[in-house]
Amino acid sequence: MAFLRKKIYACAGYNTVALGTGRKEFNPKKPRPGIEHYIKEAGLGAIEQIRNPENIDEGVIGNFIAERFCRQGNLGGFFPFVHPTFQYKPCIRVEGACDSGGLALVTSVKTILSDLADVVLCIGVEVQNTVKALYGADYLAAAGWYSGERKDGHAYFFPDKFSERAGAYMKKFGELKTREAMAQWYVNAIENARKNPKAQEYHNNNPDLFNTAMTKPDPNTFCEFLNVYDCSKVSDGASALIFASEEGLKKIGVDKKDAVEIVAFAQVQDNITTPPPDLTKLTTCEVAARRAYERAGIKPEDLSVLEVHDCFTIAGIMAIEAAGFAGHGEGADFVREGKTRSDGIIPTNTTGGLIGYGHPTGATGVRQAVDIVHQLLGKAGDCQVKIDPKRPYGMLSSMGGNDKTVVVMIFKKSE
Repeated sequence: MAFLRKKIYACAGYNTVALGTGRKEFNPKKPRPGIEHYIKEAGLGAIEQIRNPENIDEGVIGNFIAERFCRQGNLGGFFPFVHPTFQYKPCIRVEGACDSGGLALVTSVKTILSDLADVVLCIGVEVQNTVKALYGADYLAAAGWYSGERKDGHAYFFPDKFSERAGAYMKKFGELKTREAMAQWYVNAIENARKNPKAQEYHNNNPDLFNTAMTKPDPNTFCEFLNVYDCSKVSDGASALIFASEEGLKKIGVDKKDAVEIVAFAQVQDNITTPPPDLTKLTTCEVAARRAYERAGIKPEDLSVLEVHDCFTIAGIMAIEAAGFAGHGEGADFVREGKTRSDGIIPTNTTGGLIGYGHPTGATGVRQAVDIVHQLLGKAGDCQVKIDPKRPYGMLSSMGGNDKTVVVMIFKKSE
């Protein structure tokens, strides 16, 4: 029996440029687009690919922390700003730290499953280049247990949390191979980003990526086991995707061949007040992936493309293990051997991931879905990988906080 009670499709995906350091047009001293402009660009980018946008029933906006970075709440109020026919239609803003976009995807699907809508416009957005890095690090610490952990935490709170994970992984499975795998993850991310004109690292022309990524961490200025190349950058951006029932596709004039079916998802929550049970594992991501596979009736080897939440290079390695492609402690070798490259066993983060494309936190989960949809439809441009007809599935794993809020969603190329 199918996990979903009726068929739901995704179509008309759109990503803005991920703006921040590394982009030639970025200048911190010059005015830049506000959060409302990103919402509008992404929304219009999606609806310009369909007919009859007035048939969109609802909106969902994923965003983590606009109240701090932009002093802006009530983001649902920007839904009618996207298009005049959205005036007086419902829109909800959802939040789950860096998985806010993933929760927006799930909320969109659930809304259609409830029969309250046939077509939902899902937008993820974040604008973060509004404050100095140290202030931003404090804002982002809200993705963890702020009152219980922040006071005694590192100035760069989340980089330090994943530095601890990297240190534990190195101690258990080998320092050199882990460091090399983290460097290789960075190389893959930048090489993929160089093929994606909207990626934050698109203009990166460093001729020696691997040795750059092998830079020894300096705990006096940053973290003990991570260098700055191990981290996703501060990014501004938005992504949008339209979800529809079969009837909804007809209403907006989209043929099934131009849409991708959602076959399963899992949304898993861990207790934010408790430490990870094992620093060397993304336990919640593993639980979510296992549930999603079971609900879809498939195995990891049935996927042709994968998107994981590589907020840090070590998180990418652990996410590969959590997704079932390598055993515990085997992810480093899996990455070092090139198996996550675009021409590898499981092409992963084909447009750059969080390290290469950028990480506008509330947009990331939606961006991951857009890229999976584009890959399955053969619309990924220079980033396109081979989709095996015998493996017509793509999957994303989107994580919020230190493996606390996770969404995994599996898509299938329509027949």
